[in-house]
Amino acid sequence: MRAVTPARLFLGRSGTSLRTADQLTLRADHAAAQDAVHAALDLEHGSLAPLVDRFGLFAVDSAAPDRPAYLRRPDLGRRLSPSARAEVARRCPPGADLQIVVGDGLSVAAVDTQVPALLPALLDAAREAGVSVGQVFAVRNARVGLLNEIGELLDPAAVVLLIGERPGLVTAESLSAYLAWRPRPGHTDADRNLISNIHARGVDIPQAVTRILALATAMRAANTSGVLVKENPTGPAALPS
Repeated sequence: MRAVTPARLFLGRSGTSLRTADQLTLRADHAAAQDAVHAALDLEHGSLAPLVDRFGLFAVDSAAPDRPAYLRRPDLGRRLSPSARAEVARRCPPGADLQIVVGDGLSVAAVDTQVPALLPALLDAAREAGVSVGQVFAVRNARVGLLNEIGELLDPAAVVLLIGERPGLVTAESLSAYLAWRPRPGHTDADRNLISNIHARGVDIPQAVTRILALATAMRAANTSGVLVKENPTGPAALPS
């Protein structure tokens, strides 16, 4: 069982307590989760910097003025700031088949770890499939509800938001891809589709790319998204015996 799941199962004990090694690992994972929540999205340094030169990736802000406000007021993370709206409208051509947006969400670590490999692979696969892709941009202090405003502002057929998931004690580097077909203000989670657990021990990059494009294709065929569009994932249906 422990070989096929990263969950903390069958841990040894020292008397009535966890063993020192397990306790230290737990504390380290908890600290990593806290760091992931409070870190700042940085395009100028680190793993995301090459994407700026290669794809023209740029960052704007949500209506949340800082990280504390973002954590206290989720509604602010669902809107772009006025200056962000203006910059996105100026730099991003409207009407693409697919608009990709990167959001820090609740884990900058997930974005830093997964996006440098996922974004190039997704762009290459989309273009090979004949899908026009809008100018990619990133949003600091982002929430999933940003999909609605982006859909209204740029009018793409589909929007995919690559956003850091709430970190846990198993991993702080898990990314989600939220997809919506022609999102507009008032749409809810029922109008969106989700591919979660994109990380080294979950959904890998090739799987994520395939599933994102397959969902976008299914949305186009159905002319909608959300609960009316069902994903048909490939791969094993159960844990290996």
